[in-house]
Amino acid sequence: MAASAVLPTYQRYVNGVPVPQGRKTLRLREKYIILLVFVTFAIVCMCAFLYLPNLHDKVTMGEMKKKLQDAGDGLFLPKARIGPDGLPLNNGKILPHDEDANDPHQIDDQKKLFNKIEKAWEQQKVNDELINKMKMNPEEAKKLKDNIKGEKDSILKKHEEEKQRQKEIADENAKIVNKDHDGHPGARGGEPKDSDTKSKRDKVREMMKHAWDSYVKYAWGGNELRPISRRSHTASIFGSGSLGASIVDALDTLYIMELDDEYKKARDWVATSLSFDKSSDLSVFETTIRFVGGLLAAYALTGDQMYKSKAKDITDRMMPAFKTPTGLPYAIVNIKTGSHHNYGWASGGCSILSEIGTLHLEFDYLSDITKDPIYRDKVLKIRKTLLELEKPKGLYPNYVNPKTGKWCQHHVSMGALGDSFYEYLLKEWLASNKKDTTAKKMYDDAMKAVDQNMLQTSQGGLRYYAEYKSGRLEHKMDHLACFTAGMVGMAALDSPEKDKYIKLGEDLAHTCHESYRQTATGLGPEAFRFEGGRDARASRHNEKYYILRPEVIEGWFYMWRITKKQKYRDWAWDMVMSLEKHCRTDSGYTGIRDVYSPDPSKDDVQQSFFLAETLKYLYLIFSEDSLIPLDKWVLNTEAHPLPIHGTNPAAAEP
Repeated sequence: MAASAVLPTYQRYVNGVPVPQGRKTLRLREKYIILLVFVTFAIVCMCAFLYLPNLHDKVTMGEMKKKLQDAGDGLFLPKARIGPDGLPLNNGKILPHDEDANDPHQIDDQKKLFNKIEKAWEQQKVNDELINKMKMNPEEAKKLKDNIKGEKDSILKKHEEEKQRQKEIADENAKIVNKDHDGHPGARGGEPKDSDTKSKRDKVREMMKHAWDSYVKYAWGGNELRPISRRSHTASIFGSGSLGASIVDALDTLYIMELDDEYKKARDWVATSLSFDKSSDLSVFETTIRFVGGLLAAYALTGDQMYKSKAKDITDRMMPAFKTPTGLPYAIVNIKTGSHHNYGWASGGCSILSEIGTLHLEFDYLSDITKDPIYRDKVLKIRKTLLELEKPKGLYPNYVNPKTGKWCQHHVSMGALGDSFYEYLLKEWLASNKKDTTAKKMYDDAMKAVDQNMLQTSQGGLRYYAEYKSGRLEHKMDHLACFTAGMVGMAALDSPEKDKYIKLGEDLAHTCHESYRQTATGLGPEAFRFEGGRDARASRHNEKYYILRPEVIEGWFYMWRITKKQKYRDWAWDMVMSLEKHCRTDSGYTGIRDVYSPDPSKDDVQQSFFLAETLKYLYLIFSEDSLIPLDKWVLNTEAHPLPIHGTNPAAAEP
């Protein structure tokens, strides 16, 4: 019974004849099992031979493991040979691996082997040719020798010419960086005479270097820096691409501050990498004041022709935005298709006064240096359209329809949506060496209406520009509107009521300082109000942030140049200390979300205008007036200096 439980009990038959249970041969299944064992053993031996380390070589287990991983699925199944074009050779048939390949299971090594074979074949051809040429007569041999020598000399000559060309480029760059150009007065220098002011200016210069170095390290080529998350920031105002907005905005600041290595790096990036080919929708206003203005200022300061070419290219791409019945441009233009539109939120898709009115300086100067009147014609058409419109109470509302040329709503502001329209009327007159009388009359008339309808004095005696909304005043002033202190002060210098308007400029500068003084951080809010017995304080949560804006220091800078009152430098230094305490990080500068909090949270954006404007105005206020003298330069709304006709040779083609 025990045996029957182990041995098979079934009877086998072959052709109906019973076969004894005892057998002398293996069954087919058993043969397969034995064969599989031998094959497995053979494979193990082969792997050991190919992949186990040579005891005479120092090979780590990690290297051996990597080699096995690299072999991949080609370890047992050979791969098709790949040709130099990336396609399989021999119609994809599998060929044996080549013995002299470094790794016969890698496609790259197969390519290398193929290239070796090709090179060997080519070398054999060369050798055959040499053998044939060795049989030539002496005259032919001499001729061949001379030809070879001539080719060698030609190659050496081209090499030397290229070296010389590179040297000339380097010399030109050094000239641009290190020489204060004849005919470009006040572009650099202005070192203070007293040591205290010099140390403060040096501090601002260090702040610029910190902001710039951080951008270079963490956001190079991007539009702006996120200093906390240490990456680039791309705002919608720059379209969809990374256009290096901080680089272009910082160019003239780096140059003026004599940060030569940093300027050279920025200049080379603009020359080789600044391109709008991958961009689509662009803001005509932002592109003009930051990119075109930044490039034109760099050209005016240095004479580098590259900047002029770049500025012209960018401006030409924006021309479709001006194809309207009135000549008033749309806000957004697609530079690939030429399509254009306005913001949907802008009073039903109207154009914005500050945007259409803040193109004149850049377009006018571009026409000067390119000898092409098209740019000047565009902005003169805008001026003509606005001049002919009927103004309610003499005021310029913030919105206008580019198709009909009619005002969209009666909202007037010296802050957002209106601000730089008034600024450019005055600066167009200054840039023309006070010959553009139309611009000056438009400025005088506009500001007369503003003063009559919007200039207010608070219960605490602070003077400010309220906002006008369809006959009603909103007692609010934007941080953006603090530029008016400098604008009013500059206009006063040629006014028959000079003292009156210088006093108004000082009063406005004082009001904006109060908005800073009353905060826990020493930095002012985005907007502040005059209501309920509280002056120059933000009352709404969305007005309490500070994003490194320059308008307050801009007003103080102009009032310093005009009055030379020490308080403006003192206020500027207080601002420096506040920026260092609340906005500086290890990787740049950031805005803050609540200026009234002693420990405010940060917005993690280093705005490009911080490099273009805020730090430049701080540097200039601690410099001598010989740096960017205001009788030779006019600063655009992004603080990019453009030359004044008749006093600055940079205004004409060099």
